[in-house]
This record gives sequence, structure tokens and C-alpha cells, in this order.
Amino acid sequence: MSKGYKSITFYTLMIALFGSLMYVIVKQGEKLQPDDVGTLSQAPGNPVEGFFAFVKLLLANIESPVGILLLQIIAILITCRLFGWLFMKIGQPTVIGEIVAGIVLGPSILGHIFPEISNFLFRSESLDNINTLSLFGLILFMFAIGMELDLTEVRKKLKETILISHTSTVVPFFIGMLTAYFVYDQYADKTTPFLSFALFIGISMSITAFPVLARIIQERGLTKTHLGTLAIASAANGDITAWCLLAVVIAIAQAGTMLSAFYSIFFSGVYLVIMFYIIHPFLRMVGHIYHNKEIIDKGMIALMFLILIISAYLTQILGLHALFGAFIAGVVMPSNMKFRKIMTEKVEDVSLALFLPLFFVSTGLRTEIDLLNTPQMWWMCFLITLGAIVGKFGGAFFSARFVGENLKNSLYIGALMNTRGLMELVVLTIGYDMNILSPPIFVMLVIMTLVTTFMTAPLIALIKFCFRKHNKLEMEKLHPQIEGVFKVLLSFGRAGNGQIMLDVAHQMFSKGSKKLEITALHITVGDVNPLHADNFEEVSFGPILYGAQKLGIPIKTRYEVTNNAAQGIVDIVNEENFDFLLVGAGIKESNLPTDVAVNRFRAFFYNKYLRYIKAPESWSSPGDLLKDKTKVFIENATCSVGVFINRNFVKATNVIVVVDSDADLFLLDYAGTLVKSTNGSIALIDTTTLASPGRLAIKDAFHHFTETVKLSNILPQKALTPDLLIGYNFMLISYNTWNHVSEHHRAVLQRIPSTIIINKFSLL
Repeated sequence: MSKGYKSITFYTLMIALFGSLMYVIVKQGEKLQPDDVGTLSQAPGNPVEGFFAFVKLLLANIESPVGILLLQIIAILITCRLFGWLFMKIGQPTVIGEIVAGIVLGPSILGHIFPEISNFLFRSESLDNINTLSLFGLILFMFAIGMELDLTEVRKKLKETILISHTSTVVPFFIGMLTAYFVYDQYADKTTPFLSFALFIGISMSITAFPVLARIIQERGLTKTHLGTLAIASAANGDITAWCLLAVVIAIAQAGTMLSAFYSIFFSGVYLVIMFYIIHPFLRMVGHIYHNKEIIDKGMIALMFLILIISAYLTQILGLHALFGAFIAGVVMPSNMKFRKIMTEKVEDVSLALFLPLFFVSTGLRTEIDLLNTPQMWWMCFLITLGAIVGKFGGAFFSARFVGENLKNSLYIGALMNTRGLMELVVLTIGYDMNILSPPIFVMLVIMTLVTTFMTAPLIALIKFCFRKHNKLEMEKLHPQIEGVFKVLLSFGRAGNGQIMLDVAHQMFSKGSKKLEITALHITVGDVNPLHADNFEEVSFGPILYGAQKLGIPIKTRYEVTNNAAQGIVDIVNEENFDFLLVGAGIKESNLPTDVAVNRFRAFFYNKYLRYIKAPESWSSPGDLLKDKTKVFIENATCSVGVFINRNFVKATNVIVVVDSDADLFLLDYAGTLVKSTNGSIALIDTTTLASPGRLAIKDAFHHFTETVKLSNILPQKALTPDLLIGYNFMLISYNTWNHVSEHHRAVLQRIPSTIIINKFSLL
């Protein structure tokens, strides 16, 4: 008897034996239960009754607290992702879309248009769960924000930024208190003291969204520039000041009397001394010991979370709010960047992707735009928004000019510091929960938050447009067109591909008439925490730098973060005067097993479902990483473009050049340079028809090439076939010819060697 048969026999006997014994236990147990207890055998006796019983149970489960909570989370996540994506497409931070999604799901939109759905989905008794989860998410988020602040860098830039950061905090704070003076009598709750109300309006106008600002700077490629460093340091310094002010404001508001507030502030100071002079040095020591994932165990992670929760708890009971404690816990984490990266990985993704959308919706449910039901209230909303913009933008702009920044940089700093985003909503929510901000004022300040954050991207674009001539002169100074230098931008995705593409660029261009200058570009698509960017940069450029060292050639590296990879690459090429753009073909033409599997599934999915509705093939490639960007490069880049298809490339020693018209003859220049580098052989094939007008020019060019280049020959064959390509390890082909082959001779593509598809740039 085989081993497999024995196993099946044993399994069958085991199931039969224990199944029978369990049946006997159930029957005997039913004899012990009271007579009024039902059994499964008393269930409805026909399928229809059974189905209605199932539906009844299903509805009961849907309306259960857990069912409602999970349904709420599903609706919130889908809506926030949709609006985040839509706003990203129009050049706005995704956080703006998520805030708008919260308002859409609230009484202002969903409750107004579909009140029955709103009442079912967000019934009042179920909102406590959402609010509790969103608060916990905010605690994690503020912890991550605290870790993003590098106190060492803030101290280094303190002298340069203290005037900018504090002016852009004090001026809007004053305007906020002045505004409070005029609106207190009409819009404040009668039980709210003026001081608490005025202080909260002031702090809500003076906050800056440090995370949003950092990501805007990162996406604009300003991270390592003077402007980017100054703006981030100013925002960080201002945020620390603003959150300390907020803590004082909350302490005063909750204490009731000045004497009680004094004790709250005193013990809060004791808390800060303990955190910065006892906990921080201890954690600094921990950070030096535990600095990689291998040695950071669950016990260490648990300790960090325990410090976070204790810190949040202490500030909560001291009357400063738990979020302030979470922020301070993040600030005092070990200054070792590796440790902070690991910790942010633990908390940021969950807090951003799951918990924060719950917070946006909990805020949206409180934002009843219908409360602004008179022209006077909308006029007041406009004045509050205008005051916030004038205070923040104006304060940052004039202080930047005062410390010696030029007009353009000062305008940029003003626009960036005016960004409020999520941080403002956190402040407003605290004020609302403490009954300091009345519902109408809360709505006005939420609208102000949306306007000031939304205007940042267009304002930066406007400043850039106004200084376009100045920008062009600056770019020409930084990246002049140097005679005798051939500048190649090599853009790669996967780290391993970078080294291979460097080999291609070196073989293609190193023996040209001009000195070769290669810049390696790696782009991360989407939102990246600045703490992780350096790590991504290090990992991505490791192989290509090793390859450059092996070849003995200098290369420049460049790392960018953007939501549109193709446009980002095109902008760099065009603004910095590159002569050639070399990019990978992506997974569509890849022969890696994983990529082949993805392509096969995409083809199956398209043919099975999308082909019948005549959907474009791009629908089966929804992600930016899967889309073919070649057309974007060809149509928009102001230089020649080469698209490289890797088929286990090592060295181009046996090259075939495909010419389908006299317009393809430029490929011979590339082939001539290539053969000088590799000492390989070149085969030329003319696939034109007898009636082609450029046939004679091709014949003359081919003969001239074979006379001047050794180990080159003209193939007698006129058609490009799969069998012909077997003997070659590299192919040069023009973009137009490639499109023709792709459309009419798909079978040839199955046998192609490593290939570079080149489009020659022409001003015509």
C-alpha cells in the first residue's frame, strides 16, 4: 500500500470515527436542555421559510454595532481614497481630497441629499466608536509627526528661522484675537470666556501643516535646496511653538481660573523637563544600541508604545490634551534616524491609511455648511479666511525679506507657511470638543482650512510662472549647455535595472566625439515620508554606483518624489538641457518570470472582461508603475529618447540595426559609436519595399558604413523574422519602425534580443 493511500485511508477513518462520536454527544446533550429551548431541527421546514430566516439574521447582523462600524469604515475608506485620488489628479495634496470626502459624507452633502442613507450609516449612537478610533489614530499620527521633527536640524537653523517662524505665528495669532473681539458677542457660546475663545481663534489661524509642507517641498524637488531647508526648518520651529501655545491655551481654557491654570502650566513644565532631560537621554542611548530591524524586537516596540501612551495620558489628565503628549513622545524619540524610520514604519501607514480617514469623516459630520445661512455669515467667513491668509502669508513674506531672502524665495516661503491642512483640523476639533468653538465658527474655520491649503499649489505655480524668465536664467546658470559634453539622463525604476542601463549607456555613448556625462535618476511615485526618502535613495542607487565604480566612470545621482513619474522625468530633461533620455521599457516588454506572469494576467483580464466593451488597454494597467510612458517621453521631451528592453543584457557584441525608411539612417551613427566601445559586429537589414522613395539613400549609407566600420555587413534578407533575430544579442530600431513591427509583426517580438528603441528629436 502506497504512503498516499495510507494517509487517505487514515484521514477518512478519523473523520468518520470522531464525527460519529460528536453526533452522539450532541444528541445526548439535547436531552439535558430544558423543553423550551429550541434545536436546529426546529428550524423552518421549507426553503422559502429558511431563506427569510436567513435574511432576517443577515439584517440583524448588518444593524449590529460591529456591523455598522465595519460598514462605516468601508464607506469612509472608499470615499476618502476616491476623493484623494481625484484631488491628486488636479495637483492637490491627497489630504485635501480626504477632508472634502469627510464633508461629503457629513450632513452638508450626504445628509442633505440622501438623509435616509446618512441616518442609517451615521446614526448618532454609533458615532462614539468612530470618534474614539479617530482619536487613537490621531495619537499615532501626532507621534509620527513628532518623529519627523529633527531637533538637531531645528537648532542648527534656529537663528535663520526664528524670525520667520515666530512672525508667521504671532501676526496671524494677533489677527485671530482681533477677529475674536468682533465676533465673540454674536458667534461665541455664552458660557465660553472671551480669553479662551480669543486664544483658540488665534492659535487656529497661526498653525502650519508641517507634514503637507514637507511633502510639497519634497515633490517639487526642493528638499536639499536653500529654500526647501529654510521652509521646513521654519515650519518645524513654528509648529513646536504653536503646539506649546496650544497646550497653554488648553490649560487656561480648562482650568477655569488663572490660579488653577498656573498649576496646570507648572506641572506641564515638570512633565516637559522629565520628557526632555530624563526620557530623551535614555532613549538616545536606546537608539544607539537598537538601530536596525534585526535587533528591535517586540519588547522594544512595546516599550516605545508604552512611553507614547503614558505621555498622552499624562498630558490628558494635566489638561493639555492627549495629542500634545503624543507629539512630545515623538519629538523625544531617539535622534538616530534609522530607529525613527523603523518606528514610523510601524505606525504611519496604519494611522494614515485607516485611522485618519475616520477623523476626516468625524470632522465632516460636525461641519454643517447649512449653518452659514445668511450673507452676513458668509461675509464673516470670507473675512476670517482673508485675515488668516494675510497674517500667515504676509508675516512669513515680510520676515523672510527682512532677513535677506530675495523676492521669489520670500513669496515661496509665504505660500508654503500658509498651508494648514490636517494640523488645523486637529486644533479645530479640540476646540469644538471643549465647547470653545461654536458650530458656525467651527464651519467657518474648516472652510478657511480648505481654502488656505487648496491655494498653496496654485499659488506656487503662479509664483513660478511670474518668475519664469528668472527661473530660466537660474536653470541655465546651474545647467548650462557645455560644448563638447553629451548629457545623458538615465531613469530607472528597479534598483537592479540601474546597473544594467548604465552598462548600456556606457557602451552606447562612451566612445562618442563628446565627453559623456551621465545622471542617474530614480523616482518614487506617491507620498513618501521624508524620513524614509534617504533610505530609498541609498537602496536605489547602491547597484548603479557599484557599477560606475567598476567601469571607472563618474556619475551623478538624483532622487525625486512625484505623483506623475513621466511628467517629472520630462520636466527634468527639458529644464536641464539633456541630450539623451534613456529609460526602461517597463514590465510590458520584460522577460522576468514575475513580469511575464503579470502581463499574462493583464491580457487574460482584458480579453475576458474589457475587450467586449471596447475599453482601452490602459484600463488593465491602472497603476502608474504598470502604464507605458514611452509616448509621453517621445511627444514631450526636447531631446532624443531611448527605450531599453532588457533580454539578459551583458554586452552588445552582435548587433542588428533595423532600417525601414531613410528616416532611420540616424541609427547608423549610434551603431558606429557602439561598435567602437564593444569591438563587436554589426548587421544591417533594410526592410523597405521596392517602391520606397529613400531606398537609394539607404543603399548608399549602408555601403559607406560597411566600408568604414570593420565587422559590419548587410543582410540579404528583406524581412524581419523571429528566426533571423536568434543569432543577435542587441538590436537598434527606431520608434516609428518599432510601432510598425508591433502592429503588423507581433510574432517577431517574441524573439527579440536586448533592444534599444530610439526616437530622434527634431524641432520640426
